[in-house]
Amino acid sequence: MEELELLCFKLITAAGTARSCSIEAVKEAKKGSFEEAKKLMEEGEKQFSSAHDIHSEILTKDAGGSESGNGSMLLMHAEDLLMSAETFKIMAVDLIDICKAMNELSQKVK
Repeated sequence: MEELELLCFKLITAAGTARSCSIEAVKEAKKGSFEEAKKLMEEGEKQFSSAHDIHSEILTKDAGGSESGNGSMLLMHAEDLLMSAETFKIMAVDLIDICKAMNELSQKVK
């Protein structure tokens, strides 16, 4: 059980950081700081990839029957955060593109 809890907390940390990076990237794009937004999205992608790897490890252990189901609430929270991070990542990419287009348009109007 302790191993499952540790993996869940690692998943929560990585997914939470990935989501935060996406949110911060959009904030930077809104300010016109597209290089910073790109860096944040790249860091978020690394964190998301790490979270996904941890999730795969948990599922593999579960499929092998090596873990009990006692950590299911923690696992559900971790998986929820992982999905939230993915959703924010997808939205952030689109929002950053919109911010870039608006910035380019406003530069042409000046």
